[in-house]
Amino acid sequence: MVDDPRTPAAGLPLRLAEDDLERPSSARVYDFLLGGTSHGAVDRHLGRELVDAEPLVVPIVRENRSFLRRAVTFLAHAGIDQFLDLGSGIPTMGNTHEVARRVVPDARVAYVDVDPVAVAHGELLLGRTTGVTVSRGDLRRPDEVLDTPAVRDVLDLDRPVGLLMFSVLQHVPDDEEARAVVASYLSLLVPGSALAVSHLSGDDPRVDIGALRRLSTAYPRGAITPRSAGELAGIVAGVDLVAPGLVFAAQWRPEPRRTGDLAGEPCCGHRAAVGFVPAE
Repeated sequence: MVDDPRTPAAGLPLRLAEDDLERPSSARVYDFLLGGTSHGAVDRHLGRELVDAEPLVVPIVRENRSFLRRAVTFLAHAGIDQFLDLGSGIPTMGNTHEVARRVVPDARVAYVDVDPVAVAHGELLLGRTTGVTVSRGDLRRPDEVLDTPAVRDVLDLDRPVGLLMFSVLQHVPDDEEARAVVASYLSLLVPGSALAVSHLSGDDPRVDIGALRRLSTAYPRGAITPRSAGELAGIVAGVDLVAPGLVFAAQWRPEPRRTGDLAGEPCCGHRAAVGFVPAE
């Protein structure tokens, strides 16, 4: 049986508008590439096109997910016990609160995404999980996001927060706006807060970025905007980066293999960094 691209993912609330399901969502395509189940036929269709155009796309998204796990674990060990996950997508397949709670059992997480279908999936998957919320919001409006009741319900903004921006800033096409958005969040968080960011690289010769960018025009909000290491460095300039600094995601504190050897040649696609908001 061939997928009908209009077929929605099963189990979604009926309140969603039909046009929310007619075009692929980056969150749902990402879930498909990770091997999840929270996506529809239209998302699988684009996901397969992406794999055909650039076979490295699956290792790219898996390494980005691995970076999420390592970064959140690091921050939890560093004393961060509450997280704001922007552009969180669908909270499945090794999500932030599960990772954080392996270290801090009562860690609190506010997931925020602009995609109504991803939010609906999140509500369905999370149910009444204590200390975790999911809400719809546009990350380009920091004041509105931080004032959302679902965010306020779980985060105490008078204490340090782990601000997570995994593979989402490439959906903000203007460089100046991307820098301003990050700077605004950092200005609203107390010293000791942290930023963890990954971003699709525009200067990785191993990846056909042009093909990924062309296919991403299918997303409702348009094509992604990959950025170079230098451009991303400007975006994260407001925090004190921890070692190893701004590197490819696979190079950021890689986990040892079972043999005890560190992972060899890193994969590709995303650059990543983690840093703390300095004291005033």
